Amino acid sequence: MSDTEKITGALEQLFAPEDAALQQALVAAKEAGLPEIQISPLQGKLLQVLAAACNAQKILEIGALAGYSGIWLARSLPAHGTFITLEVSAKHAEVVRQSLDRAQITARTKVRVGAALDLLPTLQDEAPFDLIFIDADKPSYPQYLDWALKLSRPGSIIVADNCIRNGQALVEPAAGDTGSTAALYTYNKQTATHPRLRSISLPMSDGNHTDGYNISVVLPEA
Repeated sequence: MSDTEKITGALEQLFAPEDAALQQALVAAKEAGLPEIQISPLQGKLLQVLAAACNAQKILEIGALAGYSGIWLARSLPAHGTFITLEVSAKHAEVVRQSLDRAQITARTKVRVGAALDLLPTLQDEAPFDLIFIDADKPSYPQYLDWALKLSRPGSIIVADNCIRNGQALVEPAAGDTGSTAALYTYNKQTATHPRLRSISLPMSDGNHTDGYNISVVLPEA
């Protein structure tokens, strides 16, 4: 075991221990044949810290997978809060609902099924959201950022996962590259230079590879 893995394990045990509902969400994802690409416990706890920092009452998640990140997010809300997660797959959405139910947080959660770019325009009457978490198909990240800005308020926090990719998402792609990594670079570049965002991308290593969050705070219009 590497030093990084040892430190990560110690941090998770101290700051982000998983309870039965979180562990079962991982089991359910595996049983449903979903890819094991969920966020880490430390990433989940960081989402909760960010939610507390912006006094989140409404949270939007783009990309639910099996509901693991949704449990972390929904638990950061007060009892009267609202958590909405968007999932393109009806099969995956059912796994999400079961995971949220096991965590006993269904009263404050809503699972919407469909393509995110189709669903996002329908959320304008429910905006603004205090925290928006993006963890879906990577080529659409720049478009998700546009919608996140429309659905947020000054002081909202926008978090996007997988924005490091071992450093590849930080290097300008070749001309004509339209792949996932190129879209992630575009997202990083847009958040770094947008006049209404104050942003940073943070590397998070598991000892084998390095990825991480892009975190932005929405600023008032000048």
